Amino acid sequence: MKSKLAVLKTSPETVMEDYGRLMRMAGYQDVLPQDQKVVLQVGLSWDVWYPACSTTPWQLEGVIQALLADGYPRESLVLAQNRSGTFRDRVGEVNNGLASAAERQGFEFTRLYEPPVNWISHKPRGEMLVLDKMFGDDGIPVPDVFLSAGIIHLPTMKTDAGAGVAGAMMNAAAGPPAGDRRRSQGDIHEILVDLLTLQKEIHGGLFAVMDGTICGDGNGPRAMMPYEKDYILASADQVAIDAVAARMMGFDPMKIRYLRLAHERGLGCADVDSIEIAGEDINGVDFQFRGGQAGRSWPEAASRLYLDYFWYPFIGRPRVYDMAETKWGQLQQTYLPPGAGLENQGRSRGSLIAVAAAAGLLGMGAVTRVARLARRNYNS
Repeated sequence: MKSKLAVLKTSPETVMEDYGRLMRMAGYQDVLPQDQKVVLQVGLSWDVWYPACSTTPWQLEGVIQALLADGYPRESLVLAQNRSGTFRDRVGEVNNGLASAAERQGFEFTRLYEPPVNWISHKPRGEMLVLDKMFGDDGIPVPDVFLSAGIIHLPTMKTDAGAGVAGAMMNAAAGPPAGDRRRSQGDIHEILVDLLTLQKEIHGGLFAVMDGTICGDGNGPRAMMPYEKDYILASADQVAIDAVAARMMGFDPMKIRYLRLAHERGLGCADVDSIEIAGEDINGVDFQFRGGQAGRSWPEAASRLYLDYFWYPFIGRPRVYDMAETKWGQLQQTYLPPGAGLENQGRSRGSLIAVAAAAGLLGMGAVTRVARLARRNYNS
């Protein structure tokens, strides 16, 4: 049977209703029974709002609203958030408007790293590429709330410095295993394939809803150039939705290793011509994105220092202010509570202490590169 996917164009005025229509077109109720829990897995990549970086608040609220309208019991829905990296996840929920979106629908986040969630060991039945080597004979740790529950991934449409594109399969890295993917000696592509194999074993159903209202091009998931595109996508096939998103952004899905591997292993369909696409005609859609460039791998603390104290103040913040004037930027700001306005987010332009620390951790080349980009951005 062909993989099925739905694509719609949307606007701030209709996006809430459009998400429900999109999910129904993609047949989400066929893969997510109402008699089981349904986990909504957000993707939070930064503790500031940076367009296309993290799950959007209208995406989260629209999906919740659709589930409730279609009869899914309120008590069966779990909004999941896992700690990833060193950024402040609670601050990120507020600054990205996700806390407000959840509150509007009467929900709170379940933090996968806190009680009452327990992590248990799962020994995969399917062939693993790298995760078995990461965790050995003890099995792979997974949160107990995931077992037999359906899951809806909530990625955005963007490129990624490591994987090429970051979509539904990358969003799974926010769940099991608990932030340990860097321990692997394998490549991120193999990790993503293993995670999809694992998900098919532990979940009662898989679905993904992708927001492409603002898309990101560059060294994602954070250091990107945002563009308004007004698309939303949904599918039960995690491979297919990433493949279609890749094609729309201008890439050949079969040249993205994790998509090719997943396709070859029968985990989903990456051949766009073999996917049944409902809704918008995307033939000829090509964002002509250039994508990210994999470069030097920095320690997490060094990467955060670079992004928070240099890249965001000098390069990111001007882009944020530009996007704040767009229709989606205006909608974003309706989800920000007092004290979380864009002017209150992020670090100030780096201090001399931060400069010295970055020079020591990253090398003066990184500092020089940011200064050059900042001058270019200022003069443009």
